[in-house]
Amino acid sequence: MKIRTTRRTRRKLTAVLAASAMAALLSACGGTQSDAGQTTINWWTWDDKQAVGYQACATSFEKANPGVKVKISHYNSLDYFTKLLAGFVAGTAPDAFMDSVQYLQQYASLDQLMPLDPMMKKTHFDINKFSVGVDAWKYKDGKQYGLPLDWASAALYYNEGALKKAGYTPAEVSDLNWNPDNGGTFGKMVAHLTVDRKGIRGDQPGFDKNHVVTYGVGPMTTKDFTGQTTWSPFVTSLGWRIGNKASWPTAFNYDDPRFVKTMNYFRDLTDKGFAPKDGEFASAGNVPSGVDMISSGKIAMYPGGSWEAAQFAQIPKIKVGIAPNAAGPDGTRAMIGGSNGNTIWSGTKHPDLTWKWVSYMATAQCQTEASAGGSFFPSIQSAMDASAKTMKKKGVDLSIFTEAQRKGQVLPYPPYGNGTAIGAVIQPMFQQFFAHSSDDEIFKQMTEETRKLLAKKN
Repeated sequence: MKIRTTRRTRRKLTAVLAASAMAALLSACGGTQSDAGQTTINWWTWDDKQAVGYQACATSFEKANPGVKVKISHYNSLDYFTKLLAGFVAGTAPDAFMDSVQYLQQYASLDQLMPLDPMMKKTHFDINKFSVGVDAWKYKDGKQYGLPLDWASAALYYNEGALKKAGYTPAEVSDLNWNPDNGGTFGKMVAHLTVDRKGIRGDQPGFDKNHVVTYGVGPMTTKDFTGQTTWSPFVTSLGWRIGNKASWPTAFNYDDPRFVKTMNYFRDLTDKGFAPKDGEFASAGNVPSGVDMISSGKIAMYPGGSWEAAQFAQIPKIKVGIAPNAAGPDGTRAMIGGSNGNTIWSGTKHPDLTWKWVSYMATAQCQTEASAGGSFFPSIQSAMDASAKTMKKKGVDLSIFTEAQRKGQVLPYPPYGNGTAIGAVIQPMFQQFFAHSSDDEIFKQMTEETRKLLAKKN
């Protein structure tokens, strides 16, 4: 099955590339290569850990398919999507590639993705094997363009020594509650864990918010417009959802009173000196990781991604625990889960063989092998269970995430378009709010901006 790239589509692709100042990278893309008697299937990813993990699968696949070689290429995320676009224009894109749902609309509307439904029907592929992400990779035309490759979520990492010194137990941090009025037990714990240069805690008289040595929690402003590892689990516990529709929203609900109140709570938390300001620890434009902030003692707790669990476990002389996100007023806990997809380029010269490789990656055997290092969460439940079991033997307990998944607490983000454009517009607006350059009125403006951007086709 091959989908032709028409002249009109090629012109649109070239326009997208030129508009993004990417044309100079056309020659940087590779394509499907074939040596005498051998067929090479190219697969790309921006995740260096998955590149290593799936190489083990590639070796097994090659042994089972003589004459076939799988070439896995890893590119930095800053260059990855640039190279993909350039490859689409030049006709040298990889046969299959790891994709982000924010690009589904653009790539599908430009006819650069192969619908997988015919292949799934032909090979009797069971799409119900996945525990997450299936609907996220179904486009507006009802066709399935990607298979869930992984999933990720967020939790609260904490320095066990710092909590013990402050008089808290692991059971207490695992049972935190939160509300946007007074912060609940989460707010109280954050204040008490904050310590100034004289050793005075945030909830004690004489606390100096201008000279903090250890913040109770890491930066809560915003890393991105979805807030996956910062504010999103909190506001979602109030019943808020980012989109006005479960799939392909036409606006983001930034002007919802629950969202506005939550943003004010976290700005106030930062103003009180209990959480660092945006960019406070940055050096030469580089922001330290959560691992760096915990290990240096700059923060006691860190709202971070599931993909960081293995790294936190490797910090020398510091034991880091993992707690679930704080429960909302009605006891609801929420994790927002994103799922990257495995997609096939419509211009591949080897659609059947490429599908064979992609569908092999979607087996419990392959995903178990690839995720053994715990650097990512596989999309098949049995593989996830196996990965969690392996990591527990290494001292990394992932039960917070696996239990949340089983209890239905991992809520998917809706598929949406123009993510790059939305980020470029919305992120500075968040920064204005947290810097007190703007107040509540900016959230209505943000919602209107997303309405305009989500209405654009590409």
